[in-house]
Amino acid sequence: MKIKISLLLFAFALSPLVCRADQTTESSPSSQQLQGFNLNGYSNTGEKAWDVNGTKADISDTNIQITNVDANFYGKEQANLTADHGVINKTNGNVNLKDNVVITSKDRGTQMTTDTLDWNRNKDLVSTKDPVKIVDDQGVVTGVGMLAHPNLKKTQINKHVKATVHTQQQGEPDDQIITITSDGPMQMNQSTMYAVFNDHVIAIEASTGRELHCDKMEVWFNQATKKIKKTICTGHVIAIQGPDISNADKMIYEGDTQLLTMIGRPKIVFVTGGGKGQGMFQPLGGGEKKSRKSPEPSVTTTP
Repeated sequence: MKIKISLLLFAFALSPLVCRADQTTESSPSSQQLQGFNLNGYSNTGEKAWDVNGTKADISDTNIQITNVDANFYGKEQANLTADHGVINKTNGNVNLKDNVVITSKDRGTQMTTDTLDWNRNKDLVSTKDPVKIVDDQGVVTGVGMLAHPNLKKTQINKHVKATVHTQQQGEPDDQIITITSDGPMQMNQSTMYAVFNDHVIAIEASTGRELHCDKMEVWFNQATKKIKKTICTGHVIAIQGPDISNADKMIYEGDTQLLTMIGRPKIVFVTGGGKGQGMFQPLGGGEKKSRKSPEPSVTTTP
């Protein structure tokens, strides 16, 4: 799934700043309140890199508290970030956002929502312990807890992971919905179009109810089509298709050839094209279930 949201998250100390307020109210010698807060950052070449707007900002010696945060990033991957409240630590540059945190990629429309978000400037990592939801045109990923680099190209969702993925573009006739759940963690790398689900992984095809269980599932996507390119399942692999149950130590699915190989107890190889399901969720033998007298797919056993 292309989950490619550039996170903004303010390199406040790394670029020139311009601050504007519609109205200033002095609260005390050590604090200041700004109405109509606006903070801009510029690149070394003088181009606008980001801006942060808010209805109010309370500035003290240690931090800046912003109400109704609305921030924009103007780099290669433009994005918008909103939150009800934000706090900028003036000493270390770390940022905390809370309440209705939403990050939206302007070019892709991908959106991430959570309740709180922390950015550690020195480690260049964003994190939350709260539920997270990521939505794009390929599907939805939810979970609890997240750790990521600011551009979200490398993201980890810590636990209670659920991914609902479309096998084709939504609306296409052959589109199937596959739901993958795992105890977590789940890691995604957008640069290599790779995702790995860990611990008690279950994948279910919605239209047929076919299931695949394993300890670990690795998925590679095609960069151009975004379809599943390859899947490797390892550890206690179980494929359930109606009354048929197949067990293996390892399963490999090749998206281009639609060839499914199950290795161990025993090794089973069969072509999955031409059936009702999609890819690794095709019926055994490549079509609807045959009668008991019909020829079975070729099976090679290993000692």
